[in-house]
Amino acid sequence: MPLHGEYAPSPFKRARTQAEEYEASDGARANTLAGYPIVVLTTVGARTGKIRKTPLMRVEYGGEYAVVASLGGAPVHPVWYHNLVAHPEATLQDGARRVDVVARELSGEEREVWWERAVAAYPPYADYALKTTRLIPVFLLTPA
Repeated sequence: MPLHGEYAPSPFKRARTQAEEYEASDGARANTLAGYPIVVLTTVGARTGKIRKTPLMRVEYGGEYAVVASLGGAPVHPVWYHNLVAHPEATLQDGARRVDVVARELSGEEREVWWERAVAAYPPYADYALKTTRLIPVFLLTPA
């Protein structure tokens, strides 16, 4: 179930450049942010229907992946959150490996378990949670 459509590069230069270089090099370049490994998540735009690529922190445990919609602790969800809610089918790239996935927003105990894993992978998430009143969403990515 590969995603199809017109690619719309991120309006944010850092995100656009990192995602494109990561993808072009099969993850050999532009593969960290603040010293932590990243993955690239490809989604379908909630409003535009265009293909979007977002570099996100790598949260992997036992071969499963999660993505965290922190936006650095901002009071609103990142745009890609809305993309996944509207179109849960996505593609995850971890290095040279690309896998089609279906995203599911976690809640309750399952979210807490993955939140702890996310904080272990990227400790600043704990600080982001203190900066906002919203519960930061966590999505589990299941291979399609």
